[in-house]
Formats: sequence, C-alpha cells, structure tokens
Amino acid sequence: MPLARTLRVPPSLRRKAGTLLALLACLGAAPLAQAQSLVELMERARGYDATWQARQAETDAAYSRSEQARAGLLPSVGLQAGATRTRTEVSQPQFTLNASSQTATLSAAQPLYRPANRITFTQGQRSFEIALAQRDAAEQDLIVRTSQAYFDVLGAEDALRFVQAQKEAVAQQLAFAQRNFDVGNATITDSREAQARFDLIVAQEIAADNDLRVKRLALEQLVGTPGVRPLPLAQPVVLPPLAPADPQAWVEVSQGTQPQLRQAQLALDVARLETRKAETGHLPTVDLQAGYSVNNNPQGTVTAPQNGYRAKSASVGVQMNLPLFAGFSVQNRVKETLSLERKAEADLDNARRGIEQNTRAAFYGVQSGQGQIRALEAAEASSQSALDANRLGYEVGVRINIDVLNAQSQLYQTKRDLALARYNLILGQLKLRQAAGTLSTDDLQAVNALLASEPAPLPAAPGPAAQLTPAQAPPAQR
Repeated sequence: MPLARTLRVPPSLRRKAGTLLALLACLGAAPLAQAQSLVELMERARGYDATWQARQAETDAAYSRSEQARAGLLPSVGLQAGATRTRTEVSQPQFTLNASSQTATLSAAQPLYRPANRITFTQGQRSFEIALAQRDAAEQDLIVRTSQAYFDVLGAEDALRFVQAQKEAVAQQLAFAQRNFDVGNATITDSREAQARFDLIVAQEIAADNDLRVKRLALEQLVGTPGVRPLPLAQPVVLPPLAPADPQAWVEVSQGTQPQLRQAQLALDVARLETRKAETGHLPTVDLQAGYSVNNNPQGTVTAPQNGYRAKSASVGVQMNLPLFAGFSVQNRVKETLSLERKAEADLDNARRGIEQNTRAAFYGVQSGQGQIRALEAAEASSQSALDANRLGYEVGVRINIDVLNAQSQLYQTKRDLALARYNLILGQLKLRQAAGTLSTDDLQAVNALLASEPAPLPAAPGPAAQLTPAQAPPAQR
C-alpha cells in the first residue's frame, strides 16, 4: 500500500478536521427540535462514540510507533561534557597540585549496513497498515451500529403505532359488541372476549412503549444527542434491488477489500519479515563513526604541572562487528519465526474461509429478506380482506366476535412484521457490504434517499385500560 509508506503526518489530523466540519454543519442544519437523518446521526456518532475514538487514537499510536523504527536508519549524535577538580600530593619530589579539568566530546554514528534495522522499519510500516485496516473495520462497524440503532427506533415506533391502532380497533369492536348485547343481538361472551382482548393489547402497548424508550436511549447514547427523532422511510416504501445478484461476485470483492483479510495478509508479511530479520543474526554490521573531543587542563597535570594546556582531537572511522557464535540462539530464533510464519499462513486461510462464509450468509439473508417482504405484502392485503369479510360476516350473523378479533390481531401483526422486515432488509444490505469490506458513508447516502423529508407523528403515550361503567356493564357484572 503506497499510501501507508508515503504518509508522514498523523492521519487523525485531517480526519478529525473533516469530521468536525461535518458535525458543525449537521448541528447548524438540523436543530434538536427537528428529525435527523441517518447521515446526520452518523456524523454525530463519529464525534461522540467512545469505541470509534479509541480506534482513532490507536491508529495515531500505530503511526508514531512506525516512525520510531526509522531511527535505526538515521544517524545518532551525542554530546558529553564534564568538569572535575583534583588535589594531588606527591612525596618525592614533594609538591601539591590542585588542578581542575574540563572535557567535552561530540560523537556521531551512521549505520552503513544493518539489515535488521531496515527490516524493522518495513515491519513498522506494515504494522501501521494493519492499524489502518483495523480503523476501516471500526468505521464500518460504527456505520452498522448506528444504522441498527436508527432502525431499531423506527421499528419500535411502528410497533407502538400498530399496537395503538389495534387498540383503537378493538375498542370499537368492544363498543359494537356492547351495543349488540344491549339490544339483545349478542351474548355477554362477545363483550367479555372483546374486553379481554382489549386488556391484552393495553399490556402490549405498555411493553411496546417501554421498548421504544430503551431503543431511543440506546441511539441517544451512541450519537450523544438527546431527543433524537429519526426520519421514517418515505411512503410508499420502494427498496432498491440487490446488485450484483450473484453471491460469488460479492465473495470475489471481499477477497480484495475486506479489512479483516487485509489484516491477516499484512500479519503474514510481518511474520515473513521477522524470519528475514532473525536470519540477519549471522550477518555483520557496519557503522560509520566520528568524534571530536576537547580536554582543558588550566593548572596542568601531575606529569606536566607547570603549564596548563588544552588538547583537541578528532576521529572518523568505520567499525564492523561480525558475530561468530551466539550459543545457537540465532538458529533457534529462525526456527521460532518459521513456526510463527506457518501460523500466520493458517490464520490467513482461516480468515479467507470465514469471510467467504460470512459474505455468502449475508447475501442469502438479504435474498431471503426480499422474499419475506413480498410474502408479507401479500399477507397484509389478504389479512385486510379477511378482516373486512369477518366484520361483514359478524354484522350479518355468520361470524362471531372472536373471529373479528383474531382477524384484527393477524392484520396488525402482519403490519408489524412487514415494517420490521423492511428495516432488516436495509440493515442486511449494509451488513452484506460490511462482510464484503465495501461499506462506506456513500452507502448511507443511498439509505438516506429512502427516508422521508418530514418526521412521522410521535406515538401517543399509553393510556389507561378501558373500564366499563356500571351502566355499560352486562347484568352479570353489575
């Protein structure tokens, strides 16, 4: 990857600046009182999600770590200085010398031939590329998590809305059964069945309202924004077809782009480089060394006590170090790295097979979801027709009240299943792209095009269960 070898600035600087600008644009364009699109909430999640922030920091650390290995290729320079005070007493001839001295040494070294250092630098670049692949995987995971939380809220809103619609329909059926009982056209059984179904739906409404609160809280925690209101799907819902429609095409794409596969391939490269580095234990090293030193003795020394002097010296040379025998440590290190190289190859094969399986499974999941949606759309139309027929039959006396209640329950359950299947299909397509390694924010733009421009009315809070008054209650309940 040439990008990883030529990049010389921390990658988070430009990324954070772009994210901040996008976030500010979203904040300015979408006040909290309005509904937010999926792209807007994704940008908020980029600036708030702790998992994503941690991965960005790890990428920056990997960049700095890779640059540390460059030091083995560059010269090193050091400066040493010191000052001493010495008292010397000599008996023959008898004299005492109190002398001070100052020394300064400037030394430099440039590696000329150190193959291990060159390999270490290359390994650092590969490690940084692994960190970039991990960051790409974390970004795709953030897209999926944000989309999942987004459509979880929409699904919970739809579930509560359908339960409330069913509650209203059952309440009407309850009133209708009560009127029929009052005029003697129905038994008390119809009223009690309708009341029991109404009470059950009230309990379902309370559970659906709580589920909506939990799902909304999860989305708010992910994006760091209170009062989130996701935009619903535009009506009528038209979901895009899956392209390409061949699972093998998705598998082939995944073999070149999947971040996990890239990580495994780069890990194998690092293991092979480690073997090459271990083999350099038998090779010599050559360094260019230079030095310059100054010694100042103003009171002289014991051998020359009369006159002070200053000595300067400069040196330059080449030093070679050739290892002859290291107790078989080099040979054993090579054997170790070869074993680790075989392990990396096995890990790569395992990653390739797992990614192929996951990609195919995701493709078949999307394909199955498309079939489920077509079946549920037909079931919704059939359930509506069945409900209309049961209502008409109840009015003319060929159907009983429980038939109407069951038909209502089937219709609204089908509506809930259809809405959930549509959301799952959109998420399934995103997860398929994640499995293939092609998921990006451009895919969110395509999902954004499916959303309505105006928010849906919020479902009402659950109300108390209907209670029959003494005048409305059947005689057996008075």
